[in-house]
Amino acid sequence: MNNSKIWLSSPHMGGSEQKFVQEAFDTNWVAPLGPNVNGLEKDLELYLDNNAHVGALSSGTAAIHLGLILLGVKAGDEVICQSMTFSASANPILYLGATPVFIDSESDTWNLCPVALEEAIVDRIAKGKTPKAIIAVHLYGVPYKVDEVNAIARKYNIPVLEDSAEALGSSYKGQKCGTLGDIGVLSFNGNKIITTSGGGAIVTKSKELKDRAVFFATQSRDDAPHYQHSQIGYNYRMSNICAGIGRGQMEVLDKHVGLRREMNAFYENLFKDIPAVTVFKTDENISFSNYWLSAIEIDGNNEIGVTSEQLRLFLDEANIESRPLWKPMHLQPIFEHYPYYGATVSQRLFENGLCLPSGSNLTNEDRERIRSSVTAFFKNKEL
Repeated sequence: MNNSKIWLSSPHMGGSEQKFVQEAFDTNWVAPLGPNVNGLEKDLELYLDNNAHVGALSSGTAAIHLGLILLGVKAGDEVICQSMTFSASANPILYLGATPVFIDSESDTWNLCPVALEEAIVDRIAKGKTPKAIIAVHLYGVPYKVDEVNAIARKYNIPVLEDSAEALGSSYKGQKCGTLGDIGVLSFNGNKIITTSGGGAIVTKSKELKDRAVFFATQSRDDAPHYQHSQIGYNYRMSNICAGIGRGQMEVLDKHVGLRREMNAFYENLFKDIPAVTVFKTDENISFSNYWLSAIEIDGNNEIGVTSEQLRLFLDEANIESRPLWKPMHLQPIFEHYPYYGATVSQRLFENGLCLPSGSNLTNEDRERIRSSVTAFFKNKEL
């Protein structure tokens, strides 16, 4: 049997990417501007609908940074951020000299806990610091409790920066993720649902706001025949070549979403008779997940003493990549001294959870290797 590495989430080309990239070379559009950039933005706007205005950028992190700037975040402000996420959600808060305030997860979606969110807002206001923005994340492609979070945000007049880096193709009550907050963020990193090799996008509700983001992303160059700058700018625009990859990837986005969802169903079937394991699922009556990564939680008090780390190491021996869930930001050395609100849900998930191979390019042979390895692991543990 083939024993090549089975990756967690590797890039999956659709076939048309080279056509768009070749056009960029043929027309000498290799700068961070050009027809592919415009085309990718238009493709995304049509896909997201809901009057979305999209600016293609060099990364999802850049989109979060610019999103916070558009929302008026400045040095000394406080920004609420979901604790269980990748550090790129929180790092731009520090770029601006602001203070992150971290919030625990809830057990249903593993995302921002509305109860802890409101407790934090009330407490920060009592301390004289009304948060300037809320960063809410759709973890692993599963939408957060949008209605509850947005209702709290409106109640206290705090805008929501919707981190949809992992959720392109997911939706909540029929509305595409990326359009559910005041500003949305997408990522096209190499491991995402589609890729531009490296890149991201900002999603706004008006052309004026998108144009403002693009202005900042192109070094804040004023309208003058010479290079004139009245504000700090950034080199955050996507290259025309990377955008060409993205245009080809957009043609297979829905197909890739379907394949990722099939992997999630594969794991649901694989673990259905193992009571110690729960496969991370969304409530399909409310939301639709791309299941960018399929994840499981192993009951920390299970009778056979199985841990997620034991399973990870076993899979690693079989040359199958798996990974612990995101370590919550409030437990990270660089962030542990910042305010935190909630209980220990995100910590429990980190300690007991595991992400499993989820790529849209996994083969039947890959799935059989995963099945055999998981079955062997639990059979051995039961002995």
